[in-house]
Amino acid sequence: MAIKDRKRIDDHYSQKARKEGFPARSVYKLEEVDQKHKLLKPGQQVLDLGCAPGSWSLYAAGKVGLKGRVVGIDITPVPATFPPQVTILEADLLDADKALVTDLAPFDLVLSDMAPKTMGRREVDQARSLELCQMAWDWAQSLLKVGGHFLFKIFQSQEGDDFIRGLASHFDKIIRIKPKATRSGSLEIFVLAYKKSHN
Repeated sequence: MAIKDRKRIDDHYSQKARKEGFPARSVYKLEEVDQKHKLLKPGQQVLDLGCAPGSWSLYAAGKVGLKGRVVGIDITPVPATFPPQVTILEADLLDADKALVTDLAPFDLVLSDMAPKTMGRREVDQARSLELCQMAWDWAQSLLKVGGHFLFKIFQSQEGDDFIRGLASHFDKIIRIKPKATRSGSLEIFVLAYKKSHN
């Protein structure tokens, strides 16, 4: 695909997000995965790790409805306006106590769209992305119900592949996804760890 065409697609998703009231274009990555794999359903409990600027939490809220609950956690303040089924907690996931959300656990779905601030050095960016994924898995392992799903973003690397393979023993299947809204040249992929098989 030509760079000009790719930029046009990028612009399309950014403009669409603004028009539909989402803070960021990343919402369409979650939407694509959800539409294909039917992750979000009315009444579910969802944990959104690193939720800023709030697009994934907003999308999830619309799917789980007023009988569901979405809990988003981020160290960065989230300025978006959310419906009543969304709770946003400002906390550093590296230091935060899981007791913050254990009263709402177990969750049907744990989401992580977290990515490091890139340094421009591929190996460093990949390593920092992996650290965030390992942290997200630490939370998901404790708080995700049996039969629940874990969806996360990771920068591709050999070490990342090893981490993903290690999840296979905890889930029925592992699915790698490159959503259409992903920017050209990005190292990122999304991994859906589908149906947690045991605690």
